[in-house]
Amino acid sequence: MIRLAFVVAATLLCVACSRQDDASAPPTQAETRVEAKPAPVQPTSEGAFQTAITAEDFAARLQKLSSDQFEGRQPGTIGERMSTAYIKDQFERIGLKPGNKGSWFQTVPMMKVTVLDPTQVALAVNGSKSQLTLGIGADSVIGSLKGSPQVTLKDSPIVFVGYGVNAPDWNDYADLDVAGKTVIALINDPGWGNQDPNLFKGPALTYYGRWTYKFEEAARRGAAALFIVHETGGAGYPWSVVENGWTGPQFSLPSSEDPAPRLDAAGWLSEDAATRLFASAGADFASLKKSADIPGFKPVALDAKLSVSFRSGIESASSENVVGMLPGSERPDEAVFYTAHWDHLGKDESLTGDQIYNGAIDNATGVAAMMEIAEALKQQPNRRSVVFAAVTLEESGLLGSRYLVGHLPFAADKVVADINIDILALSGPSRSVTSIGYGQSDMDDYLMAAAKEQSRTVVPDDKPEKGFFFRSDHINFARVGIPALYASSGMDLVDGGEAAGRKAADDYTSNRYHKPSDNYDPNWDFRGAVQDMDLLLAIGRRLANESTFPQWKAGADFARPAPAQSRTSAP
Repeated sequence: MIRLAFVVAATLLCVACSRQDDASAPPTQAETRVEAKPAPVQPTSEGAFQTAITAEDFAARLQKLSSDQFEGRQPGTIGERMSTAYIKDQFERIGLKPGNKGSWFQTVPMMKVTVLDPTQVALAVNGSKSQLTLGIGADSVIGSLKGSPQVTLKDSPIVFVGYGVNAPDWNDYADLDVAGKTVIALINDPGWGNQDPNLFKGPALTYYGRWTYKFEEAARRGAAALFIVHETGGAGYPWSVVENGWTGPQFSLPSSEDPAPRLDAAGWLSEDAATRLFASAGADFASLKKSADIPGFKPVALDAKLSVSFRSGIESASSENVVGMLPGSERPDEAVFYTAHWDHLGKDESLTGDQIYNGAIDNATGVAAMMEIAEALKQQPNRRSVVFAAVTLEESGLLGSRYLVGHLPFAADKVVADINIDILALSGPSRSVTSIGYGQSDMDDYLMAAAKEQSRTVVPDDKPEKGFFFRSDHINFARVGIPALYASSGMDLVDGGEAAGRKAADDYTSNRYHKPSDNYDPNWDFRGAVQDMDLLLAIGRRLANESTFPQWKAGADFARPAPAQSRTSAP
């Protein structure tokens, strides 16, 4: 997903890390290699890869991973088998060792749930003012998170619960029993609608604003169903992303791995559909939406009932994380992780024209970059081990990385940090670097030091309300206390400045993100991707040759578990 950034205030720009730990460690400078825009890159022929990071090698791997041959890299398909075999072969060719306790693969168990005959499914609303039918697609999406083969709701009372949050000093479910009822909730956090800076974290999304939390909380309350009202600003993506993401199989970890309560029926409503649903009950959606941002909000029972019936195909299946490793020369039991998700949305044969969601930018760029970095790091010994994990099921709720973190091949307190790569910029080099979740950990200091060597500035995410820090695989490392870095090119492009950067970002979001049009383009400007790979290589090399462990900042949302032995913290 695209990350947008403003230039940070001058006080932030002067923060940098100058630690000289382990003076004999290999150099960590991120070489600046911004040249004039070249002719279209010619991808390297297979078997002719260089040991250094190059645009040609990166392009070859990116082109391969996003080719039609891989059929959109959907878990559980031939596209998965093609993808994981290719990643494993590349890891082995580079010279990595199997990284999961002697194996290249880590099997992730999953439940695969597919709504059958979705065109025949509809939400029937019996309101006091009118009756309404909402179809699946433009109006709504639905699925069974519990994995029930048959779900039937008959005249389920409908309740509006604001943002559906139960947090300290805020409870949208106060004094309400929703057992057996259909709940409707807004996306994002309380205070989002009126931009109240004093509620939760102001404009910055918290975990309470994530759709995954809202479904879990409604299930804990015994609700029969929950529908989240989509809003592009609050969600961070248009309705088409929801519609595409909920079309076809839905995946989850089995209850043995994830015992959290789950809903029989869960889904989303478009904002227009929600407006019509509330009107059928004689209620004004816009007015009730505003009331949800005011402290003291109480849930509202609508004068309407919902009925829906649908069948699902249920399969027990599995997918694979691919894990390679460079063993450390001195402290092999300590590990730096790089992660990038290989999965995407697969193939939709109901579409006319292009049916394959190739996912070139999202996230073949990340996997190709991880390979490039691995090859460069392989050229000299590293004191600590470095693990490269191409994880699955990111598009299905970050499930592959969640399983990985729950079954780490290293002791959790020996994992130094995670560097996550989810989408690299292909619009040219940038003068800035965006840190998603800026201010959480010492990893910002590492980023600033490496960026300084490239004459670049580090800026915080200028769209914290989108919650990007919670939307990629690094968050599962953070939840168990392992500092994580999620960085991307900023908007201030060398060629064209912020105007050009925002134009490229808007074009991607509107025309490529989670669409079949996310295809490899030979005319992309790879200079920015090379710049960012150099940056992330330098950070990983530094971490792999130090003895210190990055820590969380004071006031961060996370904390590293108490170490088994005394360690030095990064300044």
